[in-house]
Amino acid sequence: MFRIPSGGGGGFRIPSGGQVRPARSGGFGCGTLIVIGVVLWLLGLNPLTILGQLAGGGLNGGLGPSISPQNTPEVNRQTGTNGNQDEMKQFVEVVVASNEDIWTKIFSQYGKQLPLPELNIFSGQVRSACGLASSASGPFYCPGDSHIYIDLAFYNTLSRQFGATGDFAYAYVVSHEYGHHIQNVIGVLPQFNRMRQTMGKLDVNRTSVKVELQADCFAGVWGHYVAQEGWLEEGDLMEALNAAEKIGDDAIQRKTQGYVVPDSFNHGTSDQRRFWFKRGFDSGRLESCDTFNADI
Repeated sequence: MFRIPSGGGGGFRIPSGGQVRPARSGGFGCGTLIVIGVVLWLLGLNPLTILGQLAGGGLNGGLGPSISPQNTPEVNRQTGTNGNQDEMKQFVEVVVASNEDIWTKIFSQYGKQLPLPELNIFSGQVRSACGLASSASGPFYCPGDSHIYIDLAFYNTLSRQFGATGDFAYAYVVSHEYGHHIQNVIGVLPQFNRMRQTMGKLDVNRTSVKVELQADCFAGVWGHYVAQEGWLEEGDLMEALNAAEKIGDDAIQRKTQGYVVPDSFNHGTSDQRRFWFKRGFDSGRLESCDTFNADI
């Protein structure tokens, strides 16, 4: 077993026997069950020709937290080389590789091959197909280039400023971004970014919350299989749930400005983020991640 560098709390562990592989490159209607679109896509049909319209927002199309047998190209590493960052790089790479393995198996159950994203570890700022982003943006996924962008400084922010510590808390954040990649592959994000252009800010925010909560649920699905394989230790799940609570829109606004503005939420409240991660974790089923028909 390989012990992920500890950020506190439990000791999330994942196997070191295999090759640590970074990932590589590779719409749903609000009134229609999103699971139908997922299943239709996996069966070889285009959900966008059957389902309605969807809208949302993000950093020029990028999405992230508010604060294999297949070929694997090199990770773009732009951070320093001190020991702690080297450990965190390895941590991120292993978590992404774990997502790759689990989601590849899920897709293969439907006779589909998962196109893999590319992991981009940066420092300070980075230019993506979604625009120029800084460390202040936090980790994000850009559907324009199928890259997961991770600035390792975010983990210090997560623990020191928000009190979300522990290996599995960090793994949850990375897996949330991988969840956005799954949404991109099955057609959620392409429709999301097309329709956001025609909607008002309030509707954009409300639908963005549903998109983000589904990515939380997909992260939970990943966590379900990690737990099944015996990679978690006591306290790990609580680390992820604590992180989900700490980075809820209401918690962040209350901490940073002293009051909350619900109409400005675009990721979901603490309770919502905890609920949807736990829902995916408990079930391990895509069908459980239908945020678009939920009362949110």
